[in-house]
Amino acid sequence: MKQNYPMKKIINEKGHLLNESFNEQIEEGLVKELYFHMLRIRTFDRKAINLQRQGRLGTYAPFEGQEASQVGSALALKEEDWVFPTYRDHGATLTFGKSMAKTFLYWNGRLEGCVSPKTRNIFPPAVPIATQLPHAAGAAWAEKRKGTQNIAIAYFGDGATSEGDFHEGLNFASVFKVPAIFFNQNNGFAISVPTEKQMNSETIAQKAMAYGMPGVRVDGNDCLAVYFETQKAIEYARAGHGPTLIEAVTWRKGAHTTADDPSKYRNASLGENIVDPLYRFELFMKNYDYWNEDWIQATKEEISNEIDAAIEEMENFPPPNIEDVFNHVFAEMPDQLVEQKSAYLAYLGRQ
Repeated sequence: MKQNYPMKKIINEKGHLLNESFNEQIEEGLVKELYFHMLRIRTFDRKAINLQRQGRLGTYAPFEGQEASQVGSALALKEEDWVFPTYRDHGATLTFGKSMAKTFLYWNGRLEGCVSPKTRNIFPPAVPIATQLPHAAGAAWAEKRKGTQNIAIAYFGDGATSEGDFHEGLNFASVFKVPAIFFNQNNGFAISVPTEKQMNSETIAQKAMAYGMPGVRVDGNDCLAVYFETQKAIEYARAGHGPTLIEAVTWRKGAHTTADDPSKYRNASLGENIVDPLYRFELFMKNYDYWNEDWIQATKEEISNEIDAAIEEMENFPPPNIEDVFNHVFAEMPDQLVEQKSAYLAYLGRQ
């Protein structure tokens, strides 16, 4: 079955184009934008881990190693499209236009961190596995009924394909031919469970066959391949042909979260032969004369200043309103919760 879903690539591990004809499709502006966002979210990710270790953020889900998948797919979108992320897709949402300060706030447990800019349709990160897939299908269906050209993209990991919501979302999207992209990042592990122990399929892309939609397998560490394959799927959806399932084969370098110890379930030698997506893209830029040291240094300084400003904004944010814990669970608060709220406010001396 794997031979029916060949891995789509544009650049190899040494940064060389596999087909020189691709060079005609690649513009310098695109190359710089892809690199800027990959470097930006890599820097953000590492800073967030440091902040968590210092007690300045809560438990955090790193994504290092998956930058090419997240940036390549998110940059192919238009501003009016929808993004349905998991808890590990803040690289994609940052690329799509979410505030960096709000992203930090999310990892500090603040509900303000779930609020997207008014100019972007970003669903709050889904922590329950695969629940965002039916939501994405529904949003795409709504856009179709309204007659727009907007599409929805749903991000999810390999473990999500074992959940019922995955099958329900793809089935619904297929039946109604909605303009949706189901973007899987297969990083080899569903927390501690390797892919081969949680499914018997050779690929995730082949699961598309059951729902009568295209299935694409792409090298998730090749940013250009991800960008152009996502772009094809988006054009297919905007043309009214329906959804596509994309499997981006990538690698999660670090722990599942900062509360996780991957050495308990993953041999340290795994992933040693996988070329880092950012380094691979840097090789490509150097091989084809896109590399400009002055621009690189200016970009690093710009990113560093943005991150420092976002941290300052996050740490100077007004304290949370403790009543939010009670006020936003039910449309009409049950008597038991009213009593709990009253008792807690009395304990704080606020009643």
